[in-house]
Amino acid sequence: MNPFLKLIYQPYKWFFVIPLVFAFTFVFGLIAILTGIILGQDAVNIIAATWAKLCCAIVPLKVNIRGTKNYTRNTAYVIVSNHQSMADIPVLHGHLGLDIKWIMKKELGVIPIFGAACRHLGCITVDRGNHEAAIQSIEAAKKTLSDKACVLFFAEGTRSRDGKVMPFKKGAFRFAHETNLPILPLTIRNSYRILPSDSLDLTPGTVEVMVHRPIHMSDYNLARLDEVITTTRRIISDAL
Repeated sequence: MNPFLKLIYQPYKWFFVIPLVFAFTFVFGLIAILTGIILGQDAVNIIAATWAKLCCAIVPLKVNIRGTKNYTRNTAYVIVSNHQSMADIPVLHGHLGLDIKWIMKKELGVIPIFGAACRHLGCITVDRGNHEAAIQSIEAAKKTLSDKACVLFFAEGTRSRDGKVMPFKKGAFRFAHETNLPILPLTIRNSYRILPSDSLDLTPGTVEVMVHRPIHMSDYNLARLDEVITTTRRIISDAL
């Protein structure tokens, strides 16, 4: 963004965008909790997608989804994506059109309103410091997922500071193997410029999401898991 325009944007960001994002999260969180109690996870996903679109709109943030022919709505996938920014969450949830359940660290699950809303959405909280507890959380989640629920893993485990793809962890791939769900690789481009990691230096712009062809786990056995990880990471990285 032009330095002069970025300077002008700052009051809008601090007095409009950030307060509204918090307000939207509070209001839609309450609605999601009530909806989840009455109607269940599928209805909560509609609330979450609306929240995500509104958050993108007020930035404003344009989202281009490419490769829409590579997936089908109302179909279950294990989504594996790179992770560049906190902006990735509203970008994906608001614009993919899939019923997404997030893998999120347990610390987020205790945030008032937000944590309860995520639980009603069907998100899976894991203790990153306790591998066995994390596995148990994911195992328990398998029993509650609907036949169109997509579990999304940021396979790097954290946000990239420079936009480059870091090494992938195995959790997403073990989950895909055990559930026999296809992996849907995604490449997120440019979101680290919109909202750099560990900052509030928010900037309007465009994020592009490239959806790649699914990788079917039935073509691989557990002994070839590293091969799947390498292939998936290469597909995602090559599209940057």
